[in-house]
Amino acid sequence: MEPMNKPLAVAIMGPTASGKTASALAIAARIPSEIISVDSALVYRGMDIGTAKPTREELAAAPHHLIDIIDPLDSYSVAQFRADTLRLVDDIVARGKLPLLVGGTMLYFKGLADGLDDLPGADPVLRAQLEDEAAAIGWPAMHARLAVLDPETAARLAPNDAQRIQRALEICTLSGKPMSELLALREKTELPFELLSFALEPSDRAVLHQRIVRRFDIMLEETPSGNLISEVETLRRRGDLHPGLPSMRCVGYRQAWEYLDGSIDYKTMRETGIIATRQLAKRQLTWLRSMPDRVVLDCLAPDPAGAMLARIADQLG
Repeated sequence: MEPMNKPLAVAIMGPTASGKTASALAIAARIPSEIISVDSALVYRGMDIGTAKPTREELAAAPHHLIDIIDPLDSYSVAQFRADTLRLVDDIVARGKLPLLVGGTMLYFKGLADGLDDLPGADPVLRAQLEDEAAAIGWPAMHARLAVLDPETAARLAPNDAQRIQRALEICTLSGKPMSELLALREKTELPFELLSFALEPSDRAVLHQRIVRRFDIMLEETPSGNLISEVETLRRRGDLHPGLPSMRCVGYRQAWEYLDGSIDYKTMRETGIIATRQLAKRQLTWLRSMPDRVVLDCLAPDPAGAMLARIADQLG
């Protein structure tokens, strides 16, 4: 094949528990690489167990970026991710290494590939009104309202995803059009690098669900460094965090917070945490199906990284 005019970057996408980190490290062991995290939870400092942050050994195996970069009190936008990633890819290529974009936050991947939207800005008055309505009828009812106005966007959001439901309803109200329609109209921007995108998708979703259960239970197990409950206890003791923050709405953290509040018991916390993680995986797979340029690999196969390496070698010529 003819040599590429642009440098190559590799995306490894997939639902939670699909083995993205393991595949990335296997590639990094064969090709000098640096990993850019594409995960809206891994950006937070002090949130290690519930986000399944790479271990110290994994972090040492290859340079990692966009992990532990902000405080849980702060927020990190798609625009910030895109700007950081474009800069990092350029730096990594200049060092003669392969950029590996690894994670499951599909909105980040889409924002990177398609560019930023031209959606209406935030309206504090309207947001306050939507919050008041949600307080009266609940976010699932607001989600049902969104499903009528913008079924495509609603299908990608959990019924309790307050932040994104609020934003989608805000856009519908301000523009008179569904957010999905406005996003489809934007001009696709050309990246300064070739992006080879792999998607780790399960041939048997039941097996992925078993992995999710095991992974959540491991987070709850007592270890010398604590577990998910003790991690959330530490965060609560700060005194400046609350359940409405994007960080505390991450899967697992919201359920642990409710348990520590005494509003649910331990069994319910575990069950709802597992259910929420399964729902997250389902939404991630829905996002992936909307990405036609991805190379689909079975995350349950013996060696998905081997298949990736073969494709990368072919791409590099």
